[in-house]
Amino acid sequence: MGRRPTITDLAERAGVSVATIDRVLNGRQPVREETARKVYEAAREIGYHAADLIRQRIERDLRPIRFGFLLLKEDQAFYRAFAAQLTRAVEETPGIRGIVHIEFVRSQTPSDFVKALETLATRAEVIGMASLDHHLVTRTVESLKASGKAVFSLLSDFAQGVRDTYVGVNNMKAGRTAGWLISRSALRVGKVAVFVGSHRWHGHELRETGFRSYFREHAPQFNVLDTLVNLDTKEVTHEATVTLIDRYPDLAGFYVAGGGFEGAIAALRELDLVRPPSVVVNELVPETIDALREHLIVGVIATPLERLCRALIDLMVKTLQAGPLETSGQLFLPFTLHVPESV
Repeated sequence: MGRRPTITDLAERAGVSVATIDRVLNGRQPVREETARKVYEAAREIGYHAADLIRQRIERDLRPIRFGFLLLKEDQAFYRAFAAQLTRAVEETPGIRGIVHIEFVRSQTPSDFVKALETLATRAEVIGMASLDHHLVTRTVESLKASGKAVFSLLSDFAQGVRDTYVGVNNMKAGRTAGWLISRSALRVGKVAVFVGSHRWHGHELRETGFRSYFREHAPQFNVLDTLVNLDTKEVTHEATVTLIDRYPDLAGFYVAGGGFEGAIAALRELDLVRPPSVVVNELVPETIDALREHLIVGVIATPLERLCRALIDLMVKTLQAGPLETSGQLFLPFTLHVPESV
């Protein structure tokens, strides 16, 4: 076992004196928040035993802010990582004492999103959520806005003109990028397809539109099939992938624009095709990393979660300080593209 970090180790890592560390720990004399936070970051990095105490000292005199986040399926690695990054971003934001409330919605029923949002609103001052676009959701967001609570849309936009700000990638560009990659990597010219979770997801609709527009403008030799709805489930996607490959021997590639990519990957692994279609999916998680390394898929379009969460928390804090925007906006963050040789 390694040696337990000492106060001297902490002072060296933070670049301050031992006396400053003592003042941060005991709170007998004031220390600038910037210095105290630097000490806290150093304590976390080296595993100093009093890291939590240092954080409590920093936040002791700050007004608590209750952040609420509504995400999707907790059993998916992407949303677990999203939740962890949101919590970390709140903890690391200077000048606030944040309290994080995270809830998960498993279904795609508008009424379930509304119920979860209304419940979360009783616990949070400001809310960020991933949601389908539906008039019931819009009405609830409008009601919350009237009561002074801002709601931010994440990943896929909804309640446009009512919600505060959309924070995520440009989904139209993501769809066009998927089309570009498939057209460049396909082993044959033939049919291509796109899966969406449902037509209620604004982000999926934009990715589909971008995908189709790319082929229409730059690769018309490919034939884009009717859109497939997979309900963001791996079971439906698995069955649809097997059927798609069986029905169209000239299938050149497809893009899973939402969830359920696990099913497509499983089908490709089982079929073990000599000339497999070029497949693009979203989000870099253990399953997609393995699929890239096995060359089952040609690309992954990934959301920059750490950057998104930091930008979101900054916007939320500004909104609480200055009030909701009169005109809702959009904050597009650049996605990352991963291929087999980059992981």
